[in-house]
Parts: sequence; C-alpha cells; structure tokens
Amino acid sequence: MDFFEIVKAIESIQHPAIATSLTNLGILQDIDIEGDTVKATFVWPFEGIPIRDQIINSVKNAVGNMGLKLDYNERIMSEDEKQRFLELEKKYWRGGQAACGV
Repeated sequence: MDFFEIVKAIESIQHPAIATSLTNLGILQDIDIEGDTVKATFVWPFEGIPIRDQIINSVKNAVGNMGLKLDYNERIMSEDEKQRFLELEKKYWRGGQAACGV
C-alpha cells in the first residue's frame, strides 16, 4: 500500500454513532506515516468521551490490518472545532450514545 491508499483507508473509518468519518468530524487529525507507523492526533470535543477507547481501537485495528502500528497524541477541541463537531453530530446522528451525552 502506498501513502495515499493508507490515508484513504484511515479517513474512511466512521464514528460508531455518527454517520460520517472521524476525519470529517475533526476527531482524527494530523495523519502521517513514518515507516511502519501511522501517526495521528485524536481531538476530542471534551474530556471523558465514553466511547474514546472504542474509537481509538477502531483506528488501531484498521492500521493493524494494514500491517502498521499506531502512535497517537490526544487533545481537546478548540471552541470552533467543538461547534463544528456538534453541528455535524446533530446532522449525521444515527443512534447510540452521543458524545455530547444526548
């Protein structure tokens, strides 16, 4: 797989309760590949996201299926990022536990 195929596969990973990708939601950012390691940043709308581990594991599994490892950082969204996330969450909501707790 080349760089673009790997990034495309990662960018296709969807949120479990919101019908759009983690990258579109702004949760998964700064994707880069160094050797056999995918580097990325998980950006959360607030602390204590109930499905944090599930989301991270979905990316780890996808990366692992390509024979790669995941190295990641985490941070909290800025107010602008959070507003965009909440708008997309409302637009694409498909059920389950919302990140904002609704």
